[in-house]
Amino acid sequence: MKQVIVVNQSLKLPKGKLAAQVAHAAVGAFVEAGDDARVNWLEEGMPKVVLAASDEAELLRLLDLAVQAGIPASLVEDAGRTVVPAGSITCLGLGPADDADINQLTGDLKLL
Repeated sequence: MKQVIVVNQSLKLPKGKLAAQVAHAAVGAFVEAGDDARVNWLEEGMPKVVLAASDEAELLRLLDLAVQAGIPASLVEDAGRTVVPAGSITCLGLGPADDADINQLTGDLKLL
């Protein structure tokens, strides 16, 4: 079990903003997961990985694949109060889900 957060690199978010957006994606995807997945993931120490996507289109493609595969997903759209315009897609949270299932979607992405 793991959770993966994929970040939209085209926005070049400052570190603090990036951290907040990753946290939004992690919590959002956790809420979308079923009870068994949440419990198992918590018991395993909440493993997570943060990966880079080139742009919004890649995040939307991954979201579509996750929905088709039944993987919990949470797309984060910024409220626009600080450094990016409202509606900017910053991150995608995936899982918690089985490692192999998430790896099928994100295995070709690089670590952030």
